[in-house]
This record gives sequence, C-alpha cells and structure tokens, in this order.
Amino acid sequence: MRVAARIETRLTREWQRRGALAWALAPLACAFGAGAALRRAAYALGWAQRIDVGVPVVVVGNVTVGGTGKTPTVIALVDALRTAGFTPGVVSRGYRANVKTPTAVTATSRAKDAGDEPLLIARRTHAPVYVCPDRVAAARALTGAHPDVDVIVSDDGLQHYRLARAVELVVFDHRLGGNGFLLPAGPLREPLSRRRDATLVNDPYSATLPPWPDTYTLVLAPGDAWHLDAPAQRRPLARFAPLRVLAAAGIGAPERFFATLRSAGLAPATRALPDHYAFADNPFADDDVDAILITEKDAVKLGASWRDARIWVVPVEAALDPRLIALVVEKLRGRTSA
Repeated sequence: MRVAARIETRLTREWQRRGALAWALAPLACAFGAGAALRRAAYALGWAQRIDVGVPVVVVGNVTVGGTGKTPTVIALVDALRTAGFTPGVVSRGYRANVKTPTAVTATSRAKDAGDEPLLIARRTHAPVYVCPDRVAAARALTGAHPDVDVIVSDDGLQHYRLARAVELVVFDHRLGGNGFLLPAGPLREPLSRRRDATLVNDPYSATLPPWPDTYTLVLAPGDAWHLDAPAQRRPLARFAPLRVLAAAGIGAPERFFATLRSAGLAPATRALPDHYAFADNPFADDDVDAILITEKDAVKLGASWRDARIWVVPVEAALDPRLIALVVEKLRGRTSA
C-alpha cells in the first residue's frame, strides 16, 4: 500500500473517534474552521459576490470528506426533475480530469478527460454534463450550449459558494459526522450545524435517522450485474453465489459496496482500491477467481488498454423519498435562494 493510502486509511479510522491523534490535530482544525467561517461570512455579508447563472441550481454535496452516495443521488434527482417537467443539466468539478476550461461530457468521453463520476452521470442520465473547476463557468457554458435547460444539478460543490443556488442537499453515509471535528482532526469540511435545505442519510445498517430537521433516508439498491465486454448480458446477483467471486471497489467507502453484495447472499473476497483508482493496468491478473464484481464508477475507467472477461459491473439505483422530491420542486418553482 502506498504511503498516501496508508495515511488516508489511518485518518479515516481515527476520524471516527476522539482519540489522541484527533485531539493533537484539534488546533489545526480550529484554524481550518476559522478560515472556512471567514469565507462563508464573506459571501453571506456580500463582501464576495455570488453569481446567478440564470437558472436555479440544486447542489448535492457533503460536509464530510469521502464518498457518501452523491453520484447515485444526482442521477436519481435528474430523473425525478425530468418527471416533474424540468429539463435538467449537470455540472461538476471533474475530479482528477484533465480540464481547465468548461468541457462537455458525453457518453463517449474518456474518464481521464472528464472524471469518472461526471462520465457515469452522462452515460446514465443522457443529460447535458459540463465539467470545470470553476462551476460558474461550467454552468454558463452548459446553459449557453443548451438553452432549453431550466435547472442545473451540481455534483458536489457545496463549498463552491460563488455559485448561487436555490437548494442545498447534504448527503451522509453510515459514518455520519465521524468524531464531529473539522479537518484535519476529523472528517468535516464544515460544521454539522451548517445550514441546508435537506439531509439524506445513506445507511443500510440503521433504521434510525439522526435528529436533524428535514432528514430523509437514501436507499441505494443494486440491480442485475452486466458483463463489461457484453453489456446486454445481465445476471442477477444471486447467480454469483456458487462462484469464487472477487469484489473490488475504488470508491470513497468500498465497504458499502461489499456489504451490498453480502446482503444479496454473496460471500466475496474483497479488495478496497484507492478512491478514483485509474486502472492503468489489470490489478486482477493474478487472482484465481471465477468472477470479478466492480462498481459502475470503476467501470467507466476500464478502456481498451486491457480486458478481463471475468469482470461484471453492479449498477446501483438511488430511491429518493417522494417528500424530498416535492420539497426540491417547490423550492425550484419558488426560486428561493440558498
């Protein structure tokens, strides 16, 4: 394991408790919090300008570091907004993508040029998707190229305060706010008390939601696996139970993917890869297994440089609470600024 990965693993573990390391880093967390608060205040007081891009924006983000289920939420929200009569587009930073100016993402884009999550969103929703570190520029480019778009969903960008937004949705997984400390003593980018319009909790292990206002359960359900080399070939997860299976995931919380497979009756060997793992070479070449199950986010990065006929892709669908969808639609039609 690389040094950076070891450090990340250690911090992720420590961020779930208030141990010696967390307390040792607490002074740095105070400094981080002061800087973040000053930046928020600058926009709240009008010292820095929020930019209205001409259509309402829904931000799907998190106040913690790491993956929480934002991408499936964005995909489900785009579908829900379409059903409600909107024409949505999506903007994203394009994490680790080779972009500096607004760039359109299509189903044929490459992950290294677009980012794995924007590419997955483009393929699943067929909505206009633009990426750029400057989300305001991305939104303006999107609406300029697609004047029919009447709402933009921002994949992440909760802390991109320059982009004016109508709705803010914050997504958590089972880790919630960890030890409650800000970076680097804890996983929080902003305090848990940060204002938002609604909170989604993606936690298959608990039936109890935190006592936060406007909090909804986010349900992620796996679909039939499809073969990477022949996407039309599909197989229910239960059919993998008798096989020797390796489950691999290069996402923010790989254990969540593994738990999903176990709940479907599988007992796979597991391999947690670094988040946004590039798959430049086949990491499974020496594995003696019958099938390899990966996430859709990982699948978009597997190109023509190498193939492995054992790979199957497990799609995940997010089910949004109808009350949440109604809340978002109401705020969009009212154009209430967040």
